[in-house]
Amino acid sequence: MLVVGLGNPGARYSGSPHNVGFCVLDKLAEHLSGGAKGSLAAASPAAPDWTDRFRAQVLLTRVDSEELVLLKPLTFMNRSGESVREAMNFFEIPVQSTLVVHDEIDLPFGSVKLKRGGGEAGHRGLESVSEEVGSRDYLRLRVGVGKPASGAVADFLLEPMTATQQAELSGALDAARDAALVVARQGIDRAMNQINRQAPSVALGQGAASGPSPALERSGAVERKGDGPETGRPD
Repeated sequence: MLVVGLGNPGARYSGSPHNVGFCVLDKLAEHLSGGAKGSLAAASPAAPDWTDRFRAQVLLTRVDSEELVLLKPLTFMNRSGESVREAMNFFEIPVQSTLVVHDEIDLPFGSVKLKRGGGEAGHRGLESVSEEVGSRDYLRLRVGVGKPASGAVADFLLEPMTATQQAELSGALDAARDAALVVARQGIDRAMNQINRQAPSVALGQGAASGPSPALERSGAVERKGDGPETGRPD
């Protein structure tokens, strides 16, 4: 199974709503390495061993007997599908076994929902994946980031969230990580029945911590020379 987290490389976009896909994969990688906070961690957890392949960060791991390939494209959002296609071809993974984790402005802040296939609703990362793999039938794990009260949606998605927003969204990132594990263990149909009935994992303005979420701080991958708006767009 291939699990893709959509986002943009570089510290500039770390902590932005558009990078929640990266954040969920970081949480998933930590959990499967035994190092996730709040999980049944091993006595001596190993750091996730990400490698650079397919113009992405890649981690090979497993859930029980299921082999997982975790992928964070570093091509910028609008070219994410190129990395996804290369990984799918190399590992011979079909679209039906590919789960894409992404931000969703059409879901309330903190909501986590699963779906099979569908449109892209203007999401540049999804549009790239659909075009490159030649199908819309891949699985989606949608993390609600809400819509801006005013201003351009693109600016909202690319600007860092406040410390309060990051802290409030941390529970949704945990829920999304767990949803990916359910898909790997039980399949998409059983996972949708379980996950899509759950309430949002945040309570806005109630008991939010003042510091940023560690997972969101780590969501920006290392910038590479040659990557930039001329070769890829973050929105």
